[in-house]
Amino acid sequence: MSIVRESFYINGAWVTARSTETFAVTDSGTGELYATVPAGTVEEAALAVEAAAAAFPAWAQTSPKERADFLQRISEKLAERADDIALTIAHEVGMPLMLSKGIQLGLPTMTFADNAQRAMEFTWEEEVGNSILVREPAGVVVAITPWNYPLHQIANKVAAALAAGCTVVLKPSEVAPINAFQLTEIIDEVGLPRGVFNMLTGAGPVVGEALVAHPKVDMISFTGSTRAGKRVMELAARDVKRVSLELGGKSANLILEDADFSRAIGDGVFKCYLNSGQTCSALTRMLVPRSRLAEAEEIAAAAAAGLAPADPVTGSSLLGPLVSVAQVERVRDYIRSGLDEGARLVCGGVEAPDGLEKGHYVAPTVFSDVRNDMRIAREEIFGPVLSIIPYDTEEEAIAIANDSTYGLAGGVWAGSDEKALEVARKLRTGQVEINGGAFNVVAPFGGYKQSGIGRELGQYGFEEFLEVKAIQHR
Repeated sequence: MSIVRESFYINGAWVTARSTETFAVTDSGTGELYATVPAGTVEEAALAVEAAAAAFPAWAQTSPKERADFLQRISEKLAERADDIALTIAHEVGMPLMLSKGIQLGLPTMTFADNAQRAMEFTWEEEVGNSILVREPAGVVVAITPWNYPLHQIANKVAAALAAGCTVVLKPSEVAPINAFQLTEIIDEVGLPRGVFNMLTGAGPVVGEALVAHPKVDMISFTGSTRAGKRVMELAARDVKRVSLELGGKSANLILEDADFSRAIGDGVFKCYLNSGQTCSALTRMLVPRSRLAEAEEIAAAAAAGLAPADPVTGSSLLGPLVSVAQVERVRDYIRSGLDEGARLVCGGVEAPDGLEKGHYVAPTVFSDVRNDMRIAREEIFGPVLSIIPYDTEEEAIAIANDSTYGLAGGVWAGSDEKALEVARKLRTGQVEINGGAFNVVAPFGGYKQSGIGRELGQYGFEEFLEVKAIQHR
């Protein structure tokens, strides 16, 4: 039986939705109905904002320790419900359960704990000359989050905002919302004061726009498409509201001539395909020396073959389905575009993987001889599609990597860390991993150019939710 949610969380209570309109959430592995959630209205969005605005003065005055205690308890409760919530996200998004528990649930658990510690250790006041500099919460924050790493993106915003002393209205993606309801149950259980955290689901053009435009909202933290981010900026600009945006990416992975190709290519394929390619920072453009192109193709094809997709709950593969039928069609359209523009198909393609006709599956696909002006090299695909782009010189590789409207992430593989670091410094992106460096949950995450404004995670993500006041004295 499918899950049915009929209420929103507003002003410290579960409130039955006013509209009978609902969103259907499909099971990524089977394509069947997984859950339904209510579609919020403009009036309900206003109620949530009013509740957050009323709660803000008292919450802003609580001690950092009091806020930290709440966040630490949320982290602990998330850990207690790890199996349950990881299973939910495996169904909703399609990330295999073995990865979902460590990534989709593990990262948010760490993020709430990190912000609890950060609130306690942060320097809230300091003297500069004859001024006292005071850090204060930005105010009422609207957090609008995506479906691909749903709880992780919620935690990035909600944990930092609450730690800073802000109150929050969360609008999670209606595509993968059940994990947000589970987090809200935890927040209600730990006894966060009424109105400090509010949550409702709804369509972006309806509830999302109503939240962003509400006069009592002070800041919007948004993660999603660049197109939607531009609309958020447009609406927020009317009242000169603060905006933090984490948007798209088309990240390049530079494999230099002296790199360990077996490790570099294998790692690069996995980094492209993680979460079925539904990752904004995925390393989707692999740049390899033209002299070693055939070798790179052979290794990439073998790596892709080792990632044959399977059911995310019952299967043993590290690759699962995509989130929806719509996403499958979008990805297959890009594969057709690659073929039409002359890219050479190494493996994969538009046909469903054998034995996986049900569910939202796309065959892991590798293109070679890709030019950087092709759609598959310019636009964010959000599927398991790798573009291998040959280059002749290191300078050309760096130029190709930087020739993008995005600048979210990147990778460099070289014979030494020193050489990889030298090249990494020349990439115009918010993050670069060298020689397979691991993701760091407390390092700032965000991008250059149309990949966004501001940063999430760690100190920089926390400070996004703070204002600075200078008090002059004699």
